[in-house]
Amino acid sequence: MCHYIESICIEKGQIQNLSFHNKRFNTTRKELFGSSSFVNLEDFINAETHFERTKCRVIYDQEIIEVSYQPYKLPSINCLSLVFDNEINYQYKSTDRNRINQLFDLRNDADDILIVKNGLVTDTSFCNIALWNGMEWETPAKPLLKGTRREQLLGNFTIKERNIYLEDIYTYNRIRLFNAMIQFGEIELMINKFTLKNTIHKNA
Repeated sequence: MCHYIESICIEKGQIQNLSFHNKRFNTTRKELFGSSSFVNLEDFINAETHFERTKCRVIYDQEIIEVSYQPYKLPSINCLSLVFDNEINYQYKSTDRNRINQLFDLRNDADDILIVKNGLVTDTSFCNIALWNGMEWETPAKPLLKGTRREQLLGNFTIKERNIYLEDIYTYNRIRLFNAMIQFGEIELMINKFTLKNTIHKNA
């Protein structure tokens, strides 16, 4: 049976974005397993003893299977390889990342990948993205995964959704990578031929 995961940021003894994690966690349980009961993840997480940024991993199916904690270090991302895969599907945050890992192995000397599906820019291997058009930050309307940080940023109008086609990507000048562990603005790249390269086709 496939398992699912919530990666939750704990900082200064506080669970970050708890309501968004609860929503995705319970929605996944309902849609995939028919579970109608609401579970509050806070009841299963020991946040008080973690003051530095910590990654809490909650693995579950119908019920919570395992909760673990690991100190988190911000990754260094300086360039992305564009990869194409029209068949990839990661609607639910599953522990099965085989397809993503196969694409990641195609990155050559880049730090990460930027996945293009059916001509549309989606996500990196572990982050949602937003691109600066000179006036506002736009995020792909069809990401591989609707991350909790993304939902928060949409809710407070920091970013807005738009279909971002590959041919339009160089009309933007900056790209930000973010997820539950990486705050908006902590990883930002200029968009040019040095930061986006190595166009690779797989299952396109």
